[in-house]
Amino acid sequence: MTQNIYDIEVKDKTGNYDSLEKYKGQVMVVVNTATQCGLSGQFNTLEELYQKYKDDGFVVLGFPSNQFANQEPGDDEEIAQTCQMNFGVTFPIYSKVDVNGKNESPLFTYLKKESKGMLGSSIKWNFTKFLIDQEGNVVQRYGPKDSPLKMEEQIKSLLSKNLK
Repeated sequence: MTQNIYDIEVKDKTGNYDSLEKYKGQVMVVVNTATQCGLSGQFNTLEELYQKYKDDGFVVLGFPSNQFANQEPGDDEEIAQTCQMNFGVTFPIYSKVDVNGKNESPLFTYLKKESKGMLGSSIKWNFTKFLIDQEGNVVQRYGPKDSPLKMEEQIKSLLSKNLK
């Protein structure tokens, strides 16, 4: 049974398993992404936030998912290339995952349990964002249409704890 987010291992875009333990002490945003989604412009805003705060202990973790209208059909390498070339993404993009259903990633099972959305626990669309504090607590869940900029004040507030 998962005790905290740092117990979870995720697969990187090259197929290797990676522990989220390495992000302990950082503020994280975990987001399910899709490069062909109408909301894909959020990649740019997420990257802006990442560039602005990464040196202060902030990271964005992208998890591509093809569960919504077949908007992420590519393989992990194609997805990573598209994120980098089309959106300038430098934050980590992990291997494609299911965010709902019997094959869902343990990470998203955990995130949904810790922070139910307005329509229950399932994720309804691409670009659902989870803000996680330095101790691994899910602070807030943001919907797909919420601009990543809506999180900025909360991110700054959480990061200010690092400066004390």
